[in-house]
Order: sequence, then C-alpha cells, then structure tokens
Amino acid sequence: MGVTRLKRKDRKNKTTSRLEVQFLKLATNLEAGSRSAEKKNSQIAINNAVLAKAAAAK
Repeated sequence: MGVTRLKRKDRKNKTTSRLEVQFLKLATNLEAGSRSAEKKNSQIAINNAVLAKAAAAK
C-alpha cells in the first residue's frame, strides 16, 4: 500500500500540535525552581524587580 497524503485539516492539526509542544517546552524554563537559572539581567528578572518594588511601595 502506498503512503496516503493527509487531508488539509489533518496537516493543520499536525503542525499546530507540533508548535504547541515546542511552545510548552520553551515555557517550562521560565518556571520558578527550574534547573536552568534565569539570568540576572534578563528582561523577565528586571520586570519582576520593578513589580516587587511597586508592590512594596503600596
């Protein structure tokens, strides 16, 4: 039996699910307690510092 081509909907689902998995893998590095440490001068760390300062000022 020959290889059948996926229908358009199935090809879209395959691509979408692959991209979602890739996004979730990237997002796991940002969680607290992750093995990969956040750089001290990264934008996320700077934003967190600003938010903490604003919360303390209230």
